[in-house]
Order: sequence, then C-alpha cells, then structure tokens
Amino acid sequence: MNKAAHLAASGLTFPAGVIVMMAVGTIENLRARQQELQAEAEAIVNAADEEGRDLTEDELESVQASKTEIDKLSKQIAAREAIQITNGPGRRTAPEPSNGPATGPRQTIAPTPRNSDPRHGFRNFGEFAKTVMDAGSRNESALTRMSNVASTYGNEGAGADGGFLVPPEFRRSIWQKVMNEDNLLTRCEQLVTGSNSMVVPKDETTPWQTSGGIQVYWESEAAQATQSKPALETTTMRLNKLLGLVPITDELREDAPGLESWLNAKAPAKMVSAINTAIVSGNGVGKPLGILSAPSLVTVAKENSQAADTIVFNNISKIWSRMYAPCRRNAVWLINQDIEPQLDALAFPGTGTAVPVYLPAGGLSTSPYATLKGRPVIPVEACKTLGDLGDIILVDLSQYYALTKGQDIKTDVSMHLFFDQAITAFRFMFRVTGQPAWGSSITPQNGNSTRSWAVALAERA
Repeated sequence: MNKAAHLAASGLTFPAGVIVMMAVGTIENLRARQQELQAEAEAIVNAADEEGRDLTEDELESVQASKTEIDKLSKQIAAREAIQITNGPGRRTAPEPSNGPATGPRQTIAPTPRNSDPRHGFRNFGEFAKTVMDAGSRNESALTRMSNVASTYGNEGAGADGGFLVPPEFRRSIWQKVMNEDNLLTRCEQLVTGSNSMVVPKDETTPWQTSGGIQVYWESEAAQATQSKPALETTTMRLNKLLGLVPITDELREDAPGLESWLNAKAPAKMVSAINTAIVSGNGVGKPLGILSAPSLVTVAKENSQAADTIVFNNISKIWSRMYAPCRRNAVWLINQDIEPQLDALAFPGTGTAVPVYLPAGGLSTSPYATLKGRPVIPVEACKTLGDLGDIILVDLSQYYALTKGQDIKTDVSMHLFFDQAITAFRFMFRVTGQPAWGSSITPQNGNSTRSWAVALAERA
C-alpha cells in the first residue's frame, strides 16, 4: 500500500495538492525508468549497426522486452497525470528554478497540435536550438515548449542525454541543402535500405559475348535448339557512417538567426564535400569506393611529347572514344577548375578558321553548364589539380550505386558532452555507401580498346 492510500485508510484527510506532489515525484521516477530502458534498447541496436550485423535472437528479445516495459510505464504515467488534471497543479514545497523574471506571474506557452505545424511552433532552427539549451537548464517555459515536440525516445521529456529530436522540417531543410545541384550523390543510381546492407544482383555479360550467360543461335528448320542459362553475380553493399559533431557556445546560441545560418550551412557543406570526394576517389575502406579506385575505370594515356600540365584536343577525342556509347547520353565531365584555361584554348585543328571545342556556359552552348562533345562540364573540388590523374573525368553516374539508409540526416543534441565548457553539441549523422555497378571494363565486339562507364586522362608530369 502506497503512502497516500495508507493515509486515506487511516481516516486522515489532506489537501489534494499533497496527492499531486507524490504523483509528480512518481511520474518523474517512471519517466526516468523509461529513459533507462530506451537507452538500453538503443545501445543494443547501435552496437549491431556499428558492427554491420543483424540483431541476434537474444538481442531482439531484450529490445522487445524493453518496449513492453516502456508501454506499461506509459500507462502508469498517464494514470498519474490524470490525477494532476483532476486536482489542479497542486502545491510544491519549494519553487523550482526558473530563468524567467524574478517577479510577476509565471508565463506559460499553450501547447501546439503536433500535426498542424511541421516546425512545432518554432520560427527557425536557431530558436529551436536555444529552447533545447534552456530546457536543459530546467527553464519552465522551455520545458513546456519542448514537451510538445516528439523527443528522442518518443515520449514527453528529455532524452537520456538531455537532448531532444530536431523537428522534422528542420531535418528536411538540412537534407535539401546536402542534396543540392553540385552534390554528385543526386546523379547516382539511388538505392535505399532499412537495414545496414543490401545484396545487388549483377549481369556483367555483354550482348555480343559468345560464351557464358544467355546466348542466341541461328538454327536450321527442325533442328534441336541449343540451350543457355544466365550468368548472374551478386555484390553486397554495407553502409558507412558520415558524422559531423558541431559544438555551440552559449554566446553563439544566444544569437538565434546566426546559429541557424551557421548550422544549416556549415554542416551540410562539409557533408557535400566528403560525399563528393568519396565518389571521386574513395578507397572503399570505411567509405564508398570511388571512380578513380574502380577496377572498371579506363585511363587514357597522354600524347607523345605532350607537355606537362596540359590538355590537348586529342586527349578529349580519345577519352570520348573510350566511353561506352550507350552511356554517353547520361555522361558528364567532372573537372577541376584549374583546367578551364586549357579547355578555353582547345580548337578543332582544321583548315582555315579553327573551330572551338569547348563551349562555356550560356552563349553558344545555351546551357547552365559548359559543354564538351555536347555533355555538361561540372567543376568539382574533389577532382585532382591540372596534370594529375583525375583532373578531368568523363563518367555516367547512373552506373554508380549509392546506397543510403532512409532519406533524412539523423540529428541529435546534447548539453552534457561539453557541460563544463558551457557548450551544446549538435551531431549530424548520415549513413551511406557507394560503388560502381561495373566490376570491370568491357572489350568491344570488334577491336581491342576497352570501353567503360568512366574514363579519365592519365597523369601528365
């Protein structure tokens, strides 16, 4: 029998506020237990994801048991909250700390229906971040606002580390900035998984191949048909983790517009750079396998007596000839801006007036991008400098698999990591991997020069 029930059975009377005080204390304990269970379950799942494996049967049972217990605790909390609603806010033995005015009535903020406003009442990301920090300091107004936002654990209150989930509109705004026009990820073949890996079936036989895989034959009348069968392969893609940790000082968080601008520009820009670099030159170890590291890349040698750090017309012509013809319609040129003066000087060496080879953006090309052989030329910081392998690449990125988990960046907030320095940590995490669809270049039906989905100019030292 609990204390309130024991007092009632004794015939003693007491004001409703006393019951509410005990209910509040119990609710806090129940919520704390919920957070512990949620943290334990998330630790199990995160450990499995870090190791790149599925949950074991024991782990699945443990996670399910935690969920069942959390649901039971939610019912207990709801029952006690009903008492608070019936009896009023009650009396407290001591005032709670507040960051509001020392005098005057206590301010409250009316709840906002969660489904009516994707920002949950926040004007911008900076205002949301500032409210998170104030809530961590037990500011009642901030706590009231945050209680109307879905928390890290799906309940009302702080997460195990004192953080709150970023409202969905802010998550999407960051992702839109990552997926901008200059991000190579948007040009790749998009694959999405709810697990930590995906098995991709592949058929690398060519239509003109005379052995292996599906074959067709010219047969005479009434002759027995020759049989053939598919030659399929599989490749397993496992997600890698791209992580950004952004500490924010108290001084910076007080300027909400500045905080929003900084967080929404700096973190996505870093992610764009890392993704582009991995797609161009990643080694496949803990990151995507890039174009320049792919076994299927074709490299075109420099011309005899070609000067160092130059690009000549024949380089462009030979790169184009080594691109597999069906891939040309989707191909783009990825370049380092250092080579643009070389491209400006290119001309078709004919009789009379020379014909320009490279058409700058606008003007003759009538395109937002410059063009070579009619295909867009896109400057990318991830490309190597003039004269190095990778300063100019012709590539069909629809032949590059990009696997992601979901569509959102996972965003977490903690005031505890740098608590002694009065700094709040914002963590941005995106799980992605990538690799070429081609395992090797192809030999044409007639001729010996291999062709590929990706062609680069060799070093010119």
